[in-house]
Amino acid sequence: MTEALAGLGLFGIGGMLCYLLCWVVRWAAPKVGLIDSPGGRKAHKAPTPLGGGVAIWGTVVLVLGLGTAWVAWNLPVPRGVADYASGSLLRVGQLWIIVGLATGMMLVGLMDDRFRIDWKPRLALQVLAAVGLIAAGAQITLFGPFGWAPVRWAVTLLWIVGLTNSFNFLDNMDGLSAGVGLIVALLFVGAQIAVGALFVPAVLLVLAGALAGFLVHNSPPAKLFMGDAGSNFLGFLLGALTVVGTFTRDNPDSDFSPFGALAPLLVMAVPLYDTISVIIIRIREGRSPFQADRSHFSHRLVERGLTPPWAVRTIYLVTLAGGLGALLLHRLDGWGASVVASQTLCVLGVVAILELSRPKQLGASTDSPDSARSTPTG
Repeated sequence: MTEALAGLGLFGIGGMLCYLLCWVVRWAAPKVGLIDSPGGRKAHKAPTPLGGGVAIWGTVVLVLGLGTAWVAWNLPVPRGVADYASGSLLRVGQLWIIVGLATGMMLVGLMDDRFRIDWKPRLALQVLAAVGLIAAGAQITLFGPFGWAPVRWAVTLLWIVGLTNSFNFLDNMDGLSAGVGLIVALLFVGAQIAVGALFVPAVLLVLAGALAGFLVHNSPPAKLFMGDAGSNFLGFLLGALTVVGTFTRDNPDSDFSPFGALAPLLVMAVPLYDTISVIIIRIREGRSPFQADRSHFSHRLVERGLTPPWAVRTIYLVTLAGGLGALLLHRLDGWGASVVASQTLCVLGVVAILELSRPKQLGASTDSPDSARSTPTG
C-alpha cells in the first residue's frame, strides 16, 4: 500500500509541476521565436507556442533531481519505501546517463523547432546518443542465439533510434504523441511491477505524470505543442527505460517466464506500426522517409471519415488493446505468449484492413481541421 501511495505521489507531483511549467512555456515561447505558424499542410488555424517538451523535460529532471538528493542525503522516507531507497542509489548513475542523453535529444529537437535542422545530422546525433547508451552498459535482454553481444547491440541501437523517431512521427495531431506516451508508460509500469521491479517504474510514473500535465494544454484545440524537443525526449527516454527495465528474470529458478522480454514489442506496437507504414508509403512514392507529409496512421483514419479527435481516441484504444497482453507475458509459457502476441497482431491486422478498404460513400466531410495538426518534422 505504501509503495502504491508513493507511486501515486510521483505521478501527481509530475502532473502538477508540468501543468504549471507549461503555463510558463506558453508565455515565454513566443518571445524566443518558438511558434508553430499555420499554413501549408498544417491544420491548426492560429499560431501556437512550441516548447511543451521543455516543460516535460524540466519536470522529469526536477523531480528526479530532488528524489536523488533526498535519498543521497538520507532524508526520511515512508516506511515501505525505505527498504528500496538505499538500493536505488546503485542505479542512480545509470539513470542520470540516460537522462543526460535524453536531454541531448531534447536540445537537438529544440534547435530543430527553432531553426529547422536537416534530418541527416539529427539522425546521426540520435545514433550517437544510442551508441553512448550501449557503451554505458544498457542493452536489450535477448535469449538463446540472439543473446550474442553484437546482436544485442544492434537491436538496442535500432530500438532506441526507432522509438525516438516513432514518437516524433506520432506528434501530428493534438494530444496524440503525449497521450500514446502516457498509455505506454503506464503499461510499462504495470509490466515491470509485476516482476518485482520498482526503480524504473518510479521514473516512468514521473514521466507519465508530466505527460498528463502537458495534455491539459495539448488537448484539442491545443494551446501548446510539445515540438521536436518533446517528441525526441519522450521517444528516447521511453526507449532507454525499456532497455534497462526488468520484464522477466533470467534466473533459472525464477517463476517468471522469459517471454516477458517481449512486453516492449507489444506495448510499442502502435508507434512501430505508424513508423513502419509511413516509411513504406514514402519510399514507395519515391520520397525520403523523413519528408513530412500527411501519410500517418492518424491522417489515414481521418481520410476514412473520423474527425481528428476521434482518430486520436481510436489510436489510444488500439495502443491499449495491443499492449494489455504485455501485463501477462511474465507468467506465460511459449504457447500462451504466442496467443497474446497473435492477439496484438490481429488488432493491427484489423486496423490495416480498415485502412486499406475504400468506403463507397463518405458523404459530407466530417473533418475538423481546427483540432488537427501536422508538425513540421513528422
